[in-house]
Amino acid sequence: MKVLITGATGLIGHQLTELLLKDNHEVNYLTTSPLKIKNTNNYNGFYWNPQESKIDDNCIHGVDAIIHLAGASISKRWTKAYKQELIESRVLSANLLFSLLKKTPNHVKHFISASGTAIYPDSYSNIYEEQSTQIDTTFLGHVVVKWEESADQFKLLNIPVTKLRTGVVFSEKGGALLEMIKPIKMYVGSGFGSGKQIQSWIHLQDIANLYYFVIQNKSEGIINAVAPNCISNQELTIAIAKHLKRPLFLPNIPQWFMKLILGEMHILLFNNKKILPKRATQLNFQFQFPTIEQALNNIIK
Repeated sequence: MKVLITGATGLIGHQLTELLLKDNHEVNYLTTSPLKIKNTNNYNGFYWNPQESKIDDNCIHGVDAIIHLAGASISKRWTKAYKQELIESRVLSANLLFSLLKKTPNHVKHFISASGTAIYPDSYSNIYEEQSTQIDTTFLGHVVVKWEESADQFKLLNIPVTKLRTGVVFSEKGGALLEMIKPIKMYVGSGFGSGKQIQSWIHLQDIANLYYFVIQNKSEGIINAVAPNCISNQELTIAIAKHLKRPLFLPNIPQWFMKLILGEMHILLFNNKKILPKRATQLNFQFQFPTIEQALNNIIK
């Protein structure tokens, strides 16, 4: 099998690429940096620039599936210009791939796109599964709606589409969990706000395995890419401190203070969404790290 990956050098993309190559699959990847183009027997890079509608047509030669992970990080201050980049980095890149497939003979049989759990509204009472139709009206909810619309257009080419609504990815290689570990390790850790807000998360290995599982099983539609056991911010903070053998004696950081520091982006720390991976469970996907204890045991050495 040959797979084309966008965002292949990111946290998820790198893990997934390693997994595919280990099982002797071929990986093509797109990059905006000519310096990052490498070519081996089963790993080949191609240049693209979605802002300028440029792409190397050879990237889809012999490709069976496309995994679209490219998109600007949400973990930067949301200026007006950066908000536009958050949307365009996802939509323009998908549009460019769509145009390429539309005009170029190809054998692509599956389009798999990253998506986000930000599409679900904040709630202390709702439990969100894939059939949930409520849409968050905040900026991030808008981003995910546009993101998924750009993926759905591939259905017009009779290509099955899968959208993985991904929770916070926990890994020892980077991401949100490491940022939470740092202050706790330095004895200045604390929760955020009331600490009651529910966080839906997934271990890096599980999200990479889930993408691979989706390709192998030709699974279509929406899939909540989250662990089956979500956790509150306070419970997570306590669990990390327990693994690090560090005390927690500081009061929780109030929301107004984080808004002062981070601006609108502060909502990432206070989102409250209980999300369940119903489809993944129905498809018999096996999570390696279904609980936070198992994930922390693997990540915190």
